[in-house]
Amino acid sequence: MKVEMTRFMMAYKFAIDEVNTKINILKDEFTYIHDYNPIEHVKSRLKSPESLMKKVAKKGIPYSLQSIKDQVRDIAGIRITVSFISDIYEIRNMLANQKDITIVESKDYIQTPKPNGYQSLHLILQIPIFMSDREENVYVEIQIRTIAMDFWASLEHKIYYKYNKDIPEHLLTELKDAATKAMMLDKKMEQLNKEVNVLKHLDKETNSDEMIVKIDQDQFPIPMQLLEALMKN
Repeated sequence: MKVEMTRFMMAYKFAIDEVNTKINILKDEFTYIHDYNPIEHVKSRLKSPESLMKKVAKKGIPYSLQSIKDQVRDIAGIRITVSFISDIYEIRNMLANQKDITIVESKDYIQTPKPNGYQSLHLILQIPIFMSDREENVYVEIQIRTIAMDFWASLEHKIYYKYNKDIPEHLLTELKDAATKAMMLDKKMEQLNKEVNVLKHLDKETNSDEMIVKIDQDQFPIPMQLLEALMKN
C-alpha cells in the first residue's frame, strides 16, 4: 500500500513538473519574441498524503486510489500571477491550445466573484504522464489571477485562519469592499496599459515615417523647399 501510494503521489508531482515546463516555455517565448512577459509569479504545491486523507474523509470518498483519483482533482496545484486581467485569459487560451492538455473544468470567479469577493480563474487540466510501465492521465488545478487578486486572497486566507474560520461580520464587509476596490484597480491599470501600447504603436509609426523620409533623401535628393512643403501637407 505504501509503494502504491508513493507511485500515486509521484504521478501528480510529475504532472506539476510537466505543466511548469510548459509555463516556463511560454514565459521565455513572451520575453524573447513578444518583448513582454505577462507572467509575474508561478507557485506550485502538492497535497501531502495526510492532507489528502483528511479531505477524502471529509467528503466521504471511498478509500481507494481510483476513487481518490476520480473525485479529488486538486492534489496537484499551480497558481499563476499575471499583470492584467486580459493576461489571465491569454494564458488560459495558450494552455488550452497545448495538444496534450485537456481543460475538463473551468470556473470563472472574475466574471462572477464569490460572495466574499474572491476573484480568480480556476481550471482543471488533465495531462498525460508517461511512467516506466504505464501512462497516467493526471488532473492539475490551475489558478490564474492578477497581482491585486492574489494580494487580496492572501490577506483573506490569513484572516480566515486567524479567526479559526469565524470572521467577524465587520471584517467580512471590509474584505468585500477591498475586493471591489482591487477590481477597480485592475480595470484602471488595464486601461492605462492599453493607452501606453497605443502611444508606443504611434511612436513606432512616427519613427518609421521619419526613417522613410531620411532614406528617400539619401537615395533621391529632394530640394529643401519642396521637402518642407511636402511635410506641411
